[in-house]
Amino acid sequence: MSESKWYILHTYSGYENKVANDIKTLAENRNLQNLIEDVMVPIGPATDDYGKPILNREGVQKEEKLFPCYVYVKMVMTDETWYICRNTRGVTGFVGPGSKPIPLTDEEIENLGVAKKTAAPSVKAGDRVNIISGALSGFEGTVKEVDEAESKVLVTVSMFGRETPTTLDLSAVEKINV
Repeated sequence: MSESKWYILHTYSGYENKVANDIKTLAENRNLQNLIEDVMVPIGPATDDYGKPILNREGVQKEEKLFPCYVYVKMVMTDETWYICRNTRGVTGFVGPGSKPIPLTDEEIENLGVAKKTAAPSVKAGDRVNIISGALSGFEGTVKEVDEAESKVLVTVSMFGRETPTTLDLSAVEKINV
């Protein structure tokens, strides 16, 4: 059997989550989890036009779709998987020339942040960290919790005299060595 690769589906605006859920459901119903391995709608921290974080009422940074109208599918391309993806309601087609789906290259996967690298976290709860990328780059904070499975870290940052919790990628922080 061939190796699974990441493909991109173009969808109608606002249909991203429905398309992703429908493809997952169809794969389970047809017992094709070995062919359609993962389906995702990339999300990230929400920022305004000036790069400042958008916070909800609780002071936690909101998340938004990084690539509206696109759904990423990791699958083995067969006639059946192509048919399921292409004929899911809300899908306009695969990204690629004409009607030929083109898999993402390893470099594209890394640059788009589609597949997370798994590495042991370099920080733990209680550590002081510098935020080195994203909207809060340059801020310092304290790690409250680490989610290794999702490669995320909850950090509280002092902003406007208040402690503000924000969830970041592990790669966005570095430990301050005292």
